[in-house]
Amino acid sequence: MLCPCCSKKNYIDCCKPYHDGQEAPSALALMRSRYSAYALDLSAYILRTTHPKSPYFEKDRKKWQESVHLFSQTTRFLSLEIHGWGDDWVSFTAHLEQQGKKVLLKEKSHFEKLHDKWFYHSALSLDTL
Repeated sequence: MLCPCCSKKNYIDCCKPYHDGQEAPSALALMRSRYSAYALDLSAYILRTTHPKSPYFEKDRKKWQESVHLFSQTTRFLSLEIHGWGDDWVSFTAHLEQQGKKVLLKEKSHFEKLHDKWFYHSALSLDTL
């Protein structure tokens, strides 16, 4: 199976090791693995890789996990375009489908290291720029 992150690699050679517990070596690898986790409905991975100081971090983990699960279940993840990246950011467009309508999610995601591990911190919507 090809990896949902659109790397053109097999899932087992791409994002699966991160989903199984290996630490992502870069912000870009973490971003791709999080997209794949959403596509594969791996909500626990999304929670595990969100920085505790992120504005998206929720203390009610059960409610948060249910919310991520619902998003994954009601969204088709069509493709991912990476536009650019740096040490701690990735700019991308995620092509999605929700309720039969195509949706473009354009953002610049910010990542931070905590205890030598990368975490998703926040995002700037590029639709508004």
